[in-house]
Amino acid sequence: MVPSPVGRRPRVLHLTQPVDGGVARVVTDLVRAQLADGLHVTAACPDSALTTRLRALGAHVRHWQATRSPGPSLVREVRQLARLIDEVRPDLVHAHSAKAGLAGRLAVRGRIPTVFQPHAWSFEAVGGATAAAALVWERWGARWATRTVCVSEAERATGVDAGITGRWTVVPNGVDPEHYHPAAAGTVRAGLAPLAGVRPQTPLAVCVGRLCRQKGQDLLLRAWDAVVDRVPDARLVLVGDGPDLARLREGAPGSVLFAGAVADAALWYQAADLVVLPSRWEGMALAPLEAMACGRPVVITDVDGARESLPPSLTDRCLVRPEDPGELAEAVAALLLDPPLRESLGDRGRRHVLALHDVRHTAEQVAGVYRDLLGTWSATQRTRPSRAPGAATARGAEHGQPLDTGCGAEAARTTQHVEPTEHRESIHS
Repeated sequence: MVPSPVGRRPRVLHLTQPVDGGVARVVTDLVRAQLADGLHVTAACPDSALTTRLRALGAHVRHWQATRSPGPSLVREVRQLARLIDEVRPDLVHAHSAKAGLAGRLAVRGRIPTVFQPHAWSFEAVGGATAAAALVWERWGARWATRTVCVSEAERATGVDAGITGRWTVVPNGVDPEHYHPAAAGTVRAGLAPLAGVRPQTPLAVCVGRLCRQKGQDLLLRAWDAVVDRVPDARLVLVGDGPDLARLREGAPGSVLFAGAVADAALWYQAADLVVLPSRWEGMALAPLEAMACGRPVVITDVDGARESLPPSLTDRCLVRPEDPGELAEAVAALLLDPPLRESLGDRGRRHVLALHDVRHTAEQVAGVYRDLLGTWSATQRTRPSRAPGAATARGAEHGQPLDTGCGAEAARTTQHVEPTEHRESIHS
């Protein structure tokens, strides 16, 4: 358990903008583990399916009216968040993704230990002047992150190469191997309505992810004709929803099925012969880890975190260049035509996830980051009397030197000295 600096359960505040998919699962897994460890956990986020799940776990949830991307509402969002932090009085703030990282660091400005977890860098998601502005912000805002947690060494290196200075820790993403587990594909397929009429022996590729430019489903559709030329009876299922749904549907051949958004993708991984994720950028995608936990081989693009998520023996078969539909088609078709190889790759992938990407390891590594930050405070400190309504209670902390870490499970263990202080000041000051 993370030690309390004031003789009580540490108060952790997670911040998220509207999120779904992988980031929402990461937040849910962390909150579940931290509640089990006895922390007092609050989440601030817009109303969504995520808030329902977090409340069901027993977390305190506060409504934060925020959009997914920066815009004219940012000033209002930062002010609302500052007031919320005054009320919650957290010992540590953990901000997830670019928008919450922006608003959270502006609201706190280093007065409370702040963990920023980008989940892929904002400047990779946009272009032109917007990308330049995002990069300027990330460089400038790094001063207000007590620790930046990256989900892969490649994500950290991208930040360093972009000129972002920070106190870094790498905590690889993890999944629950008890929930994501192998099952007989034929039996699972029989229970999935979108597969009605598809024969049990039909070669089936599945892509799970938000339907958006980042995840690259448009590239997969461009590659799919070449796959069907070699595997005529193959079927592709796109699982998810998102802003590109209508565009992707237009002109999609009959061999492509759209399953829509699902609360739990485990059955789709189990139904698949092969899982594909042709992302344009990532930090470390969860979908390939979940698929491998289900014993299914994957084909993924060589973006940040991809190589680190695969066993080294799988990279030649499972990793392709981004933005290359021809290479993607070749890899997908070759695996759909080789059942023994798929079985072998799936088995090796499952063992790799069990060894290095169990979500329990991830949660403990994040707890180690919290211990580094919270455990430096004197155990004799006590909370001062409450101020007038609206006043903040934030513990100041002096930042140490930047820390570079390696990749892998061991990389999450970094240490940083933070001088204890009795000083408390309003985050509005």
